[in-house]
Amino acid sequence: MAKQGNIRIASENMMPIIKKWLYSDKDIFLREIVANGVDAVTKFKKLVDMGEAAADGGEYCIKIAVNKEAKTLSVEDNGIGMTEEEVEKYITQVAFSGAADFLAKYEQAGGEGIIGHFGLGFYSAYMVSENIEIFTKSYRDGSAGVHWQSDGESVYTIEECDVASRGTRIVMHIADAEKEFLEEGTIRALVEKYCAFMPYNIYLNFTGKDDKPLNNTQPLYLKSPKDCTEEEYKEFYRNTFHDYHDPLFWIHLNMDYPFRLKGILYFPKVKSKVELERGKVKLYCNQVFIADNIKEVIPEYLLLLNGVIDCPDIPLNVSRSFLQNDRQVQKISRHITKKVADKLCALYKDDREKYEACWTDLSVFVKLGCLKDEDFYARVKDIVIFKDLAGAYKNLEEFAGKKEPAAEGAEGDGKDAAEEKKSEPVTVYYVSDEAGQAQYISMFKKAGLNAIVCDSFIDPHYVSYIEFKESGKYRFLRIDADIDAALKEEGGEEDKALAEAFKKALKNTAVAVKTERFKNGSVPAVINVSELSRRFGEMNAFYGLAGADTDRDMTLVLNTANPVVAAFAGLDEEKQAFVANQIYYLAMLSYKKLPPEEMEAFLDNSVSLLEKYIG
Repeated sequence: MAKQGNIRIASENMMPIIKKWLYSDKDIFLREIVANGVDAVTKFKKLVDMGEAAADGGEYCIKIAVNKEAKTLSVEDNGIGMTEEEVEKYITQVAFSGAADFLAKYEQAGGEGIIGHFGLGFYSAYMVSENIEIFTKSYRDGSAGVHWQSDGESVYTIEECDVASRGTRIVMHIADAEKEFLEEGTIRALVEKYCAFMPYNIYLNFTGKDDKPLNNTQPLYLKSPKDCTEEEYKEFYRNTFHDYHDPLFWIHLNMDYPFRLKGILYFPKVKSKVELERGKVKLYCNQVFIADNIKEVIPEYLLLLNGVIDCPDIPLNVSRSFLQNDRQVQKISRHITKKVADKLCALYKDDREKYEACWTDLSVFVKLGCLKDEDFYARVKDIVIFKDLAGAYKNLEEFAGKKEPAAEGAEGDGKDAAEEKKSEPVTVYYVSDEAGQAQYISMFKKAGLNAIVCDSFIDPHYVSYIEFKESGKYRFLRIDADIDAALKEEGGEEDKALAEAFKKALKNTAVAVKTERFKNGSVPAVINVSELSRRFGEMNAFYGLAGADTDRDMTLVLNTANPVVAAFAGLDEEKQAFVANQIYYLAMLSYKKLPPEEMEAFLDNSVSLLEKYIG
């Protein structure tokens, strides 16, 4: 006959697991002990509100005390306290939650502000303690004080003792290997990290009324946005993130349905490319710090921001260090990203001047978000702007709309030629290095052409993404990838004989040579590299792969309208070699740095020209 029974867990087997595996960082014990004290005070306040307990008029608070001589760290609250029976029930039974029991008993009081759920937080103190004592007294009339102590193994002692007033004091006897937790500076830092916004004042080594609490019980994100001033937002930012550069702007999140969520996300000013990933978004649950930059709630691209988010409905695991990745978390994450997109769109629409002034700091974040999140891209694609050659900012629609309309052509195949022209992708030229591509920019400006400036590391990936997402709408070419028709004289025919003679005279036999007739005769030649070839090389270089040569398919384009190039065919062989290589070096210098051997030859040629000039 089958038997039925209850699974039992021996505490001597459970404690090593709690000490070593439940919590990712041992310093988290202080958060757990202080949070238990906060729960105790919250429970008492709820009982007072229900008329089941009488308030004494004193300040609700948590007191932390360090005694280096006695090697003890104490945390004391003036909350609900415990009877001996409750100590036996909630302390000696591992994973039996007093908070959950309270909520079940006083359901009508609501669960707002109650932090604990799993009944394991107290035991985290054994990660740093060799022995723990509890001194507690219940709020109930006639209750006696209770003293409990255990070394964290399977044995404990419990007895009556004298306790002056209601509440609980946890005394942790710190292990020799953990003496850092007896340093006042360490405790202050831990309170700032884990308990900065807990709802009751927290004092360290409390001596009297003049003591200042270590925490802010009413952080700005709890207020309604309409009640917050610009200076308050900036001050909260400085105090929370220790960044004394004012943020660009911020988003105040405040909602109660379909989940509770409050917080402020700040867009920081990026002072250098090194700082692009310096953001920190702090996640809280009922004003208790959970972790920084939790990717399940904050997508990777939003981690360039600084912020505080408090969500009481966030589903946590038993250690309160990580999230249970469920649909609720996904909903919260989507809501946050939507609010960020809405804020950016509103700023673009309502204050374009400020938006453009902030764009240098925003651009990488916005483009990265587009690459990572299709929904985000759909919301913000029309507010991604680019600086043009005149220094004006335009989105792609505005930039493309400034192009001259195509000339009307003949009809064919029953389709209007203009209609057929509209279906072709708009060619958008771009500049990736304004200084290095100055010659090309000059030619464009003189021809009345325009280009956008793409000078961040993410731009090559972003323009490729645009071509993919907006298939058939745009075609991006770097300014040195092709010779636009507007730069060339009509009817100029290719001079193959000149190209062959020029190539024969070059020391670099690998470069291809062709001719065009430019409207601008001052430029003897330019270097073109096909867009596809260069992008392939840049992609390989970015990922550290072989074949990262971006100069494949490089072509030297000679300008037959230039007097020097026009006179080339009439020169003797020696002069052709000198002129061909000097023109090549000049074109290459306008494209990129010369390799050492070519730079040496260019300098020798230049010195020779100077000598002939003064001779």
